Amino acid sequence: QVQLVESGGGLVQVGGSLRLSCAASGSLFSECGMGWYRQAPGKQRELVAAISRLSTTTYADSVKGRFTISRDNAKNTVYLQMNSLKPEDTAVYYCNARKSGIIKLDVWGQGTQVTVAS
Repeated sequence: QVQLVESGGGLVQVGGSLRLSCAASGSLFSECGMGWYRQAPGKQRELVAAISRLSTTTYADSVKGRFTISRDNAKNTVYLQMNSLKPEDTAVYYCNARKSGIIKLDVWGQGTQVTVAS
């Protein structure tokens, strides 16, 4: 199994940067596709960025060119570097691990708050 713990959220000014980390326990991390999602108050949870087990990345249009997702399989960690932050990036950010096949996984972290102050 995999357990996820996010860190790195906080309060930042418009235009600032934050780096979120998601540390995974367990031995299946390298086999998982990883994603960062966010949920703002009153809104549905949305995909921000994803990285496959082969490190192929995808991004929501709203964050392209500003956010970068990466993974370090040796450290069982996935990162989200967020630059040029905007007030509309304010949300709780969640890490997700997903794996198909004989052993299926769909695991969520507890979330970390990101607040961008104007």
